[in-house]
Amino acid sequence: MDEPTVVPVAGASGAGGDASGAMLSVRGLTKHFGSTVAVDDVSFDIAPGGSLAIVGESGSGKTTIAKMIVGLLAPTSGTITACGHDRSTPARGAAERRRRGAEVQIVFQDPYSSLDPHQSGASAIDEVLALHRGGSSADRARRVAELGDLVGLDERQLGALPRALSGGQRQRVAIARALAAEPQLLILDESVAALDVSIQAQVLNLLADVRADTGVSYLLISHDLAVVRQITDDVIVMHRGVVVERGATRDVLDHPQASYTRLLRASVPAPGWRPRRRSEWADAPDAVDEVAG
Repeated sequence: MDEPTVVPVAGASGAGGDASGAMLSVRGLTKHFGSTVAVDDVSFDIAPGGSLAIVGESGSGKTTIAKMIVGLLAPTSGTITACGHDRSTPARGAAERRRRGAEVQIVFQDPYSSLDPHQSGASAIDEVLALHRGGSSADRARRVAELGDLVGLDERQLGALPRALSGGQRQRVAIARALAAEPQLLILDESVAALDVSIQAQVLNLLADVRADTGVSYLLISHDLAVVRQITDDVIVMHRGVVVERGATRDVLDHPQASYTRLLRASVPAPGWRPRRRSEWADAPDAVDEVAG
């Protein structure tokens, strides 16, 4: 395959440009793992209440960016500013770690791995409330119920252990737990990728409603362009650690300028697509040549 064309990426609304008033501002973010450059000079902004997707294939650097923003990895160079506070260096002490946790939360792809298998959803949410919001046990219990209602979980489901819940219900617990800190930014790292299509649609609708109700900003890490189109305003496309295209989600996905973006869009199966049987390939040698090429 030919090397994708890289389109110049000057600042665009929601994905670069003036950092004034931005809820999240990333400038010149770079991450090296030994001699490998995983992220190379990436910059973007997210406005308060905005939503931005970072898309690309595995190894493009998108999850590495998420981990640097949330503090799981330290950048090699560049700056990260969230809610007016620098996050480019390790937190100093418990108070700063707690503040950072209250400002930015992350929901991972696999809720079963991110939840304590011996802790109910209600207990997991209450633990976050006690750490970040305080209050009496009765006040926290009321808030747990409110958050459960927000994400569509009843008292019985909140009281269950993760193994007793479906994948969609576990992800709802993970979202409620993240929202318990009342973050200004929620990072969604392939958060619906492991769910079946019907449950995925429910969770995406939930996320759209939560954003409308709370004003939380989203940073979505995904390879799924349909998901990106549904819940984000802006998108940046990454390839081998570099941003190759950025702009409003609809503009980029409907009228891609970079060859790599066009390749991503072309890789999405069309409605009604089905894999060919081996016997069908025998009747269509030109198709074999096309795939081989």
